[in-house]
Amino acid sequence: MAVDTMNRPVRTKSRSSIPTALNTSNSVSTKRELFFRSDGSSKQHSVENGISSMRKEDRDMREREKKDDSAAARSNKMMDGYVGFANLPNQVYRKSVKRGFEFTLMVVGESGLGKSTLINSLFMADLYNSDHPGPSLRIKKTVQVESTKVLLKESGVQLLLQVVDTPGFGDAVDNSNCWQMIIDYIEHRYEEFLNGESRVNRKIMPDGRVHCCVYFISPNGHGLKPLDVEFMKKLHDKVNIIPVIAKADTMTPEECTLFKKQILNEIAQHKIKIYDFPDIDDEEENKANKSLKERVPFAVVGSNTVIEVAGKKVRGRRYPWGIVEVENMEHCDFIPLRNMLVRTHMMDLKDVTNNVHYENFRCRKLAGITSDGKTNKIPNKNPMMQIAEEKKDRIEKMKKTEQQMEQVFELKVKEKMQQLKDSEADLSKRHEQMKKSLEQQEGELQEKRKQFEQERAIFEAQHGDLRSKTLEAGSKESLEGKKKKKGFF
Repeated sequence: MAVDTMNRPVRTKSRSSIPTALNTSNSVSTKRELFFRSDGSSKQHSVENGISSMRKEDRDMREREKKDDSAAARSNKMMDGYVGFANLPNQVYRKSVKRGFEFTLMVVGESGLGKSTLINSLFMADLYNSDHPGPSLRIKKTVQVESTKVLLKESGVQLLLQVVDTPGFGDAVDNSNCWQMIIDYIEHRYEEFLNGESRVNRKIMPDGRVHCCVYFISPNGHGLKPLDVEFMKKLHDKVNIIPVIAKADTMTPEECTLFKKQILNEIAQHKIKIYDFPDIDDEEENKANKSLKERVPFAVVGSNTVIEVAGKKVRGRRYPWGIVEVENMEHCDFIPLRNMLVRTHMMDLKDVTNNVHYENFRCRKLAGITSDGKTNKIPNKNPMMQIAEEKKDRIEKMKKTEQQMEQVFELKVKEKMQQLKDSEADLSKRHEQMKKSLEQQEGELQEKRKQFEQERAIFEAQHGDLRSKTLEAGSKESLEGKKKKKGFF
């Protein structure tokens, strides 16, 4: 099945190229991080106390690392056996920063769940705007797969972000096999990467494999829909799935907690494998992973609007009953989701994709496993012998096909002959019936004719004298009439 993709040109999104609603002051914009700037303001201000504390911790950690590195370098240099390979991480860092990073994020869900708004909020970039609207505004009659590439820059690090959306998913009356286009797209990307690796002259090729699939679950209902279950069961062994509850501000905290438990129970019941956080030796990182894992599935709220609350400008949504702050962990799980996707687990998502999902696809492809699960063994033989065997097999197949065609032809001929015999027997039967009917009618006519002759003879015998008398009288009258006519002249 062909995959309908739309690769739009790469748009570079730096601090200066982001629209006015997302800009801060030009003097400090290059020094501020992309994820901690606020939209719709030309002044610098913090979004939340938690975010400022996170930023402070990051700065302190960087300063401690620099001090440790400098102290370790001085102590190593003072040692007699200093070689210099301790500088290898710095070389890798410089090479990676120079090359840049790639990340492909797939967004799947029904229309109207806030996918475009959430993507814009996650990466603080105007990926979807009036020139390039979101998937909900481009609904197709069938499921399509479209990709958009954006180049993001932050503190000298470049990230080529590719967002894959699926307009039309789940919006049809009959959603049977609506996930097939998505599966074909993911496997097509794997196959492109495998073909690039298998070439004789391999070059650095772009990594277009889907590293993460954010699946949006509707908050309406009492759990997962059958479509959600079938989709995740079809894709859980091909891509990292992260379930997300969209528009979490439509539920109370108690309802959201119960809804999360119900979704996790159904995922475990149907044996669906979602992204599993890795186990790390560091206790602090394990605690952070545990806190993130407890929030799965993430209940998120997206917004690109800046609202002023108690003298602070925050990103959120204003309702008659109050304000929902997007970057407030008490209101939604937007911050944990962003930290997990971008700050802490982006490389792990790429590693799992490369080492698990791509390797499984590569193993199946090289082992000759077809889509129905059957294995085609690859023989280890001489190519000429293999060609000869294939030719022999082809000839045998052609002979079998010819025999089958002859058998089918004979069957059809027999069927036709039988039809002709049946029609001939039917015609002869009808002929006999018509012949008998004609003979019967002829006999009846003969009997009627004999009866008529008898009646005629009787009639003539009874009325013969009267007829002769009437003939004589008629002849006399005619003679008299002729005589009278002669007398006048």
